Amino acid sequence: MPNRLIAATSPYLLQHAHNPVDWQEWGPAALAEARENDKPILVSIGYAACHWCHVMERESFERADIAALMNTHFVCIKVDREERSDIDQLYMEAVQAMGLHGGWPLNVFLTPDQKPFYGGTYFPPQQWQQLLGQVAQTFTSRRAEINQSADELALHLQTTDLKRFAGEDRNDVFEQSQLDELFTRLEQRIDRVWGGLDKAPKFVMPSVWCWLLRYHFISGNEEARAHVLHTLRQMTRAGLYDQLGGGFARYSVDSEWFAPHFEKMLYDNGQLLSLYAEAYALTKDPQWKTIVDETTDWLSREMMDPEGGFFSALDADSEGEEGKYYTWTAAELAAALGPDQAEAMTAFGCDSNGNWEHGQNILFRPDEALLATPRMAHLKEKMNSFRVQKPRPALDDKVVTGWNAIVIQGLTDCYKAFGDERFLNLALKNIQFIETHLRRDGKICRAFKTKASATEGFLEDYAFLIQAYTALYQVTFQETYLQLAAHWTTYTIDHFFDAVENYFFLSSRDAEQLIARKKEIFDNVIPSSNSVMARNLFHLSILLDRQDWKDLAISMTARLAAIITTEPVYMSNWAMLYTEIVHGMSEVVISGVRCEALRRELHENYLPFALTLGASADSTLPLFEGRAAAADETKIYVCRQKVCQLPVVRVSDALVQLNVK
Repeated sequence: MPNRLIAATSPYLLQHAHNPVDWQEWGPAALAEARENDKPILVSIGYAACHWCHVMERESFERADIAALMNTHFVCIKVDREERSDIDQLYMEAVQAMGLHGGWPLNVFLTPDQKPFYGGTYFPPQQWQQLLGQVAQTFTSRRAEINQSADELALHLQTTDLKRFAGEDRNDVFEQSQLDELFTRLEQRIDRVWGGLDKAPKFVMPSVWCWLLRYHFISGNEEARAHVLHTLRQMTRAGLYDQLGGGFARYSVDSEWFAPHFEKMLYDNGQLLSLYAEAYALTKDPQWKTIVDETTDWLSREMMDPEGGFFSALDADSEGEEGKYYTWTAAELAAALGPDQAEAMTAFGCDSNGNWEHGQNILFRPDEALLATPRMAHLKEKMNSFRVQKPRPALDDKVVTGWNAIVIQGLTDCYKAFGDERFLNLALKNIQFIETHLRRDGKICRAFKTKASATEGFLEDYAFLIQAYTALYQVTFQETYLQLAAHWTTYTIDHFFDAVENYFFLSSRDAEQLIARKKEIFDNVIPSSNSVMARNLFHLSILLDRQDWKDLAISMTARLAAIITTEPVYMSNWAMLYTEIVHGMSEVVISGVRCEALRRELHENYLPFALTLGASADSTLPLFEGRAAAADETKIYVCRQKVCQLPVVRVSDALVQLNVK
């Protein structure tokens, strides 16, 4: 018999809908039940592609005896962290404040008034069974102590990171020397052999490498450039990158990018489209275009709704085993390739006994040149034909607004670098999906799965959507996109901004009030929503001549300047904004009938410190005032701080004015 999750739309919750545990969704009914029966709450948080979530479900949540213990003593609530990131962030911080490691599944015990008092991540079944009994007994016998501890932890959660890390609002913190110090600190943490950061497990962290490209651009530091290109090359040579189907896994469990955690997340791949497109714009190296093409093909083939929305993730597991879809036994290679087996095994570094565990081979590239041949393309096609017949990993087919907006940014960066209309068409189809299915009652919804979720979008969703509209304007010159960026910026200030600390809350003022209302400050595998919002304010202040937005962006960055320069990994998107403020942004205004052709030529170049505006006729944008071109001409104005150099008619001359070598 199904439990109460059967009515959910979240793929993760539906995975648990037939557990014997009496799971409920987070909501008024479940919370009221806990209060009325004075029962502790067990909130279990995960996501559809989470390997250890599947393991704990199989080992514990599907067992009738363990489920009976849970049902008797707790109100059991399942939460999809991707739909309710506010709940996830709150209780993840609580577990870490207890001195425990965070991760998923995240299992947290709460008092009936939602205050956490104990938690952890994955528990083996025997340990979980013992813990349930201990917590139930302690909740009854030592209730006063639990309440006191929970109250103290709730107070801690209500203290923002800004009280610990924000400094004064001072403009004198923006110095080139601080960028050099930031680079020095970051370089100490780079793996010079395998690329990436010198640690395992190894996450991609795209904004770290995007910042290094910008630092190279303004400083000429060749080491910064080399670190990025080496990392990009190493990330694609082994298991992190799907050698047959394209797309990147979430992270590598080792330091060599060899053995991935095989789940593929939309937000990683969207950011990596931007990173590899920027690398191509800088170097014109065709291998980066190959990676972008293969990843985009995978997104279009396996991750896209027919109407243009992109799904959230592919599971790591298939047939109950992690990575089984992507790895190969020698027997499978023989079945797929026949007499060509030995050739493919050499090309992909495979072994008859397996190069990984349980006789499995992870495909990697010991010889890059060998794989870049028509012969290997033929063998890959045969291997792909065999692979697609295998049981596939589960698909988390909800469409998350913020993550789709990240992909739009990636696709527009690809369109700029390569000029291929395919990228723009995918981006336009995606923004149409968002506007059709995820905009409701004057708000943006968090997710869509057969219908829009009841949860309003978080700051992440609004911030990345504003970024996407700003990017779309710069590759289409359709001012409607800029107007929408301005509209949602105003909305976000009205509904998310904290006028006391001058940063943005994660959730809207209209959202459900949890025991603490958090702000997201630190960048991680996804840049923090406050850093994205601050960059939006800075860029739009230039495009729309909004000094108040520029002042706010600079103030937000200035108060974090000390930690930006001392913690470059987890402040890397802030570091990009810090660098834009130090270096300054150029406004490139293209006015006249050939504005689109000149934009295409301009955008083939790596221009991280330029915002592009264009109009073939009259425009209402402030930067076009007095710059209308005659009917038969097109002029390019390169401006800084609204002061323009003499107009030019050739892109090559504009690049000289932009100091592009």
